Amino acid sequence: MSLDTHSGRIVLRSHHSGRAVDCRRGLRCNFTPDNDPYAEHDFGVIKLSGNTFFWKFDYYDLDLQMHSPDPSDPAVTARVLTIMLG
Repeated sequence: MSLDTHSGRIVLRSHHSGRAVDCRRGLRCNFTPDNDPYAEHDFGVIKLSGNTFFWKFDYYDLDLQMHSPDPSDPAVTARVLTIMLG
């Protein structure tokens, strides 16, 4: 699967056949200096139906070849969300 829209791009490398989850409701993030020492809020864990999923945001240049020269600037940054089954 690949989806490219004005707001982003989705590339599905493999799949997990589970139920859909609406993360907009009831999701609490407990970022602390111990688990987020740089206060970037770019990594986390979700436990769902007995499975553990790790998620991570990375900030690449627009060609997805190197890290972004300025992650705060959307004009030169592609934000990539990776979700891994633990």
